[in-house]
Amino acid sequence: MCAGLNRLESVDRTMGSRLELPPRLVDWSILATVSFAVATGLLGLVSGRTGDAWVFVTHGIGGLSLVLLLFWKLRRVRHRVTNRVAWDRHTPFSILLGIVAIAALATGIYWAFGGHPMIGPWTLLFVHMALGVLVVPLLVVHLHGRFRTPSTDDFAGRRATMGSLAVVGFGALTWRLQRGTNRLFDLAGADHRFTGSKEEGSGEGNDFPTTSWVADDPDPIDPDAWQLRVGGHVERELAFGDEALDSSEDRRAVLDCTSGWYSTHAWRGVRVGDLLDSAEPTDEAEWVSFRSVTGYRWSLPLEEARDALLATHVDGERLSHGHGFPLRLVAPGRRGFQWVKWVETVEMRRRRDASEWLAIFVSGFNEANGDDATDRR
Repeated sequence: MCAGLNRLESVDRTMGSRLELPPRLVDWSILATVSFAVATGLLGLVSGRTGDAWVFVTHGIGGLSLVLLLFWKLRRVRHRVTNRVAWDRHTPFSILLGIVAIAALATGIYWAFGGHPMIGPWTLLFVHMALGVLVVPLLVVHLHGRFRTPSTDDFAGRRATMGSLAVVGFGALTWRLQRGTNRLFDLAGADHRFTGSKEEGSGEGNDFPTTSWVADDPDPIDPDAWQLRVGGHVERELAFGDEALDSSEDRRAVLDCTSGWYSTHAWRGVRVGDLLDSAEPTDEAEWVSFRSVTGYRWSLPLEEARDALLATHVDGERLSHGHGFPLRLVAPGRRGFQWVKWVETVEMRRRRDASEWLAIFVSGFNEANGDDATDRR
C-alpha cells in the first residue's frame, strides 16, 4: 500500500516537473503576466462598450494564470524564506512583494465570486486595483536586486512549450469554472455587467451612488448665475442660461463606475450635436472638450460627441447637486469618470486636450480658485 502511494507521488512529481517552467522562465513569465494584467486592467478603466468584453476576459485569465506561476515561484523559494539564515538584504522586500501580489489576486478573485465588502471608504474592487498597480513598482525593485537574464535554453524544448500551455490553459479553465460556479450558485448574480460592476439604483432617479475623486466637491451652483458656454473652433460662440436650454432629448444609458457599480437610467437633456450645429464648428474642429465648473474635463471625438447628451434630468427628476446639477455629460459606452459633472463649457478643439489626464488627478486641489477639480464616477 505504502509502496503504491510512493509510486503515485513519484509520478505526480514527475508530471509536475515536466509541466513546470524553468526557474528563470517562471520569473520572467510572472513579469510578463503582471504587465499584461496591469495593462488590461488600466484599459478596462476606459472600456465600457459591449465589444470591449475581451479586455475583462483576458484580464481575468491573466490574473488566474498568475496563481499557477506564483505557486511554482513560492514553492521554489519557500526554504529561503522560512530559513532566516538564508536571508539577504533583498528578502524582506521580496516577502512584501509576495504579500501584495497575493492580496491583489485574492481581492480580485473574491470580487469575481460576488464578494463586495467595503474596506474603509473603498470598495473591494478599488482596493484590488490599487494593489495591482502597487505590484508594478515593487516588482521592478525586486528585479533590480535579483535580475537574472534568461538563457536561450530556458525557452527551448518541450518543457517550456508544455509549461507555457499549462499556464494559459490553467488561467482559461479556471476562469470558465469560476463563471460556471457563479451561475450555478448565483454567487455574483445576474446584476453584474461584463465589466464586473454590480447594479445599484437603476431607474430610481437621483437615488444611485454619488462618488467623487479626491477633493472634487464644489459648492452648490446657483442656476441664475450659471451659464453654459460653447466656444473654441466655432463660427459663433454661444452662451445659455439654465432656463434657455431645450432639455427635450431623451436617452436611456448605463452609467458604469470604475469603482464597481453600474446604474441604468432614462436621461433627459440637450443633444450635444444640436448645440454644435448652432455654433457651427469650423473645418479644423475634431474633438469636443467638456469642462466642469471644478476644472475637471474630458474630450470626445467630434462624431461621438454629437450623439452624447448634456443631461438636466434623470428618470424624470432634476439632477441633484451630487449628480452634476445643472448639467452632466451622458456618454453611452464610456466609463463613469468620463461623464463630466457640473458642465459649464463645451469647447471645440483641433486636438484632444492632453491636460485632461492631469486634471483628473490634481484639479480638486485648486478648487478654491475655481480651477481644476477632479471627479471620478
